[in-house]
Amino acid sequence: MKRNIVIAAVTAAALIGGGTATALATTGDDGGSARQAAGTQLSKGAQDDRDDRDDDAARAASADVTASEAIASALKHTSGTVVSAELDDEDDSDKVIWKVDVLSGDNTWHSVSVDPSNGKVLGSQTDDEDDTAQVRAALKGSSVTAEQAAKAAAGKGVVTSVDLDEDGKDKSWEAETRTSGGAEQDWKVDLTSGKVTADRSDAQDDDDTDDQD
Repeated sequence: MKRNIVIAAVTAAALIGGGTATALATTGDDGGSARQAAGTQLSKGAQDDRDDRDDDAARAASADVTASEAIASALKHTSGTVVSAELDDEDDSDKVIWKVDVLSGDNTWHSVSVDPSNGKVLGSQTDDEDDTAQVRAALKGSSVTAEQAAKAAAGKGVVTSVDLDEDGKDKSWEAETRTSGGAEQDWKVDLTSGKVTADRSDAQDDDDTDDQD
């Protein structure tokens, strides 16, 4: 509709004077320039996504210590229940570490940093969390630990994170894996049987996001 208005304006101006028509016609190119800029921005965004996936794949490949080993190291340092473990960048640096969240018996949360090259604990700090009761309730009666869930999911690829999903009806461990080619996949690990299944809800969320785009 905007394009038609510009053309009509150019036509009317042509009846009055050629110079004015030329000026208006030049402004009509703004739409094309905007579309080109938008296309460039989309291409840049897609490239950034690919770069992020490549970085994540390289990060996973560089870790000599597995998720289950990192969890075991964290528990030797800080006793309690591991609720999550993630291979991630250290704060304000490019250094990669395992971040393991441990809920101790007195309900204190600890974030334990583990070196992914040798399994040594680099440090620990206490955290404030407000979902302690939910976590305790979700784990009540469970027989599969985070370490066991990580070992189970390792059959699907390199585990880069394992986390307790305490929300919703179906409580489970959630694990993220990456293949040697960098492909990412999310899995659910049953809290009692240790059975690993593909996380269909996550795939559905991705589809819904694509549809909206």
